[in-house]
This record gives sequence, structure tokens and C-alpha cells, in this order.
Amino acid sequence: MELNTIASVVKKKTAKRIGRGTGSGNGKTGGRGHKGQKSRAGGYHKVGFEGGQMPLQRRLPKIGFKSRRNDTQRIKLCELNFKGNNKVIDIDLLKEKKVVSHNISKVKVYLSGELTSKVSLKGISVTKGVRKVIEDLGGNIKE
Repeated sequence: MELNTIASVVKKKTAKRIGRGTGSGNGKTGGRGHKGQKSRAGGYHKVGFEGGQMPLQRRLPKIGFKSRRNDTQRIKLCELNFKGNNKVIDIDLLKEKKVVSHNISKVKVYLSGELTSKVSLKGISVTKGVRKVIEDLGGNIKE
């Protein structure tokens, strides 16, 4: 094998020579057809433009938006005061008691109001102030 016998692996396609006579196959109109906006220099339009007709994306109704931001719900500390023997509080219990909506996936407790009894939180995030209040009452937080 010699350096002058090495062939390129990638076949390089020769560029079209536009407007070089009828024999070239791209003479006269240069492959642009006859007349019309697309045949002119600089004559083009934005994506989705349909010549003045109402574009498809505007003719169809708007459906299917789902916000990515409302998966966490904030609740007050005083909302953890349940009657009964609920010492371990998790998201399922909060949904059952209708403290949070059924379609959320995360809950964060913030310091507002007072907590009367010792509680244990499981899978619920809290602020620094709430953590201090719960630990002072003898409760714990498992994230």
C-alpha cells in the first residue's frame, strides 16, 4: 500500500452547478421552477405559513397542557393536628384526610400555627422552623 493509492472511505458528492445551460439539467430557472415566491431571491416565508390561510397549528384547538410545577403542595404546621391516633403522618394519610389534593406527589410543611401533639413525619419535607418544633415535642422526621 502506498500513500497515493489510498482511497477516501467517504464518497464526496460533487456540488450542483446551477444555471450553467440546459445541458447541465439545472439551467435557465436553476431548479427553482417557474415564477412564484419560492423562485425569487430572498423569497421565502416562516415555518407554518400557508399563503395567508389560517395555519394548521392555529386552526386546531389547544389541548393537553400539564404544568410541571404543581407536583408539590405546601401545608401549614397546624394542619398536622389530627384527632385520633395518627402518630405517623405520610402523604397517603394527608390525601385520605383531604388535607392535600389527590394528584400531588410531594408535600412540604412550613411554620404557621402551632402543633399540639408529638408526630412522626414520613416522606414529607419540612422547613427548618418546623423541624425544630417537631423535634422539641419529641417527634421525628424520616425523609
